[in-house]
Amino acid sequence: MEFFQTLFDWYMANLNYFTVALLMAIESTFLPLPSEVVIPFAAYKAGQGDLNVFLVIFSGTVGALCGSLINYTLAYYLGRPLVYKFAGSRLGKVFLLSKKKVMHAEDYFIRNGKTSTFIGRLVPGVRHLISIPAGLAKMNLRDFILFTFVGAGIWNIILAIVGYYLYEVREKIFPYLGYILLALGVGFVIYLIIKAKKNRTDLIKD
Repeated sequence: MEFFQTLFDWYMANLNYFTVALLMAIESTFLPLPSEVVIPFAAYKAGQGDLNVFLVIFSGTVGALCGSLINYTLAYYLGRPLVYKFAGSRLGKVFLLSKKKVMHAEDYFIRNGKTSTFIGRLVPGVRHLISIPAGLAKMNLRDFILFTFVGAGIWNIILAIVGYYLYEVREKIFPYLGYILLALGVGFVIYLIIKAKKNRTDLIKD
């Protein structure tokens, strides 16, 4: 427990507007980093007065847009055959990517059109991949930026409210809530490890 507390303290100490933007950029690509371990913790820190919660939301949203633009650009220029080939490759599986996931995101995009880049930012399993079908469909860049920024902003506001509210509760009635946040963060890490091991097993089978 002491190790995780030390790790948690280090993570919190290094959370700033730049790292929030960087981590959210990573989260919005195909790399496995959930936003739930970024924005709530930064908002929690804002509740302590170390950061400004509005700047946390803004930096996180800018980072999410940057990461989404990476996926959009790659898909735009590589095209469907290469994107699906990468998704089905061993390297793609290392990044927890698969043809099925890309196909699911593309079907969602086709059903919802342009607004899918907005609505999709709020849908688990689609949120970080919706920029790929947008790029494949060569969606207008201005529309993509607008819908992505607004959608990511709303999602980050929700996460920030959760983190900020948890700080208020902790200070007033529940002094052990920090440990619960730590447990949630560790839980996400364990989940990612399990998923990575499962993908490695699939690679061996292939």
